[in-house]
Amino acid sequence: MFRNRRSLWWLLGPVVLYVVALPLYNRIEPVILGLPFFMFWTLLATLLTPGFIWLAARKDPLWIADRERAKGDAE
Repeated sequence: MFRNRRSLWWLLGPVVLYVVALPLYNRIEPVILGLPFFMFWTLLATLLTPGFIWLAARKDPLWIADRERAKGDAE
């Protein structure tokens, strides 16, 4: 089922940003853009998450097939 869906590995990006990297960014200093580093990292991860989802979807064969089917229904 997942053999041809290697693009779904991009969905691990948010997990890494939020959970796995937690011990690395769980601190207050330095202050970036007036935010403690922890809050800056969380904001950055939140802004990058849609990009990871887009990367996973654009190469997923099931998503592509569904989009083509939707285009055919609209015509």
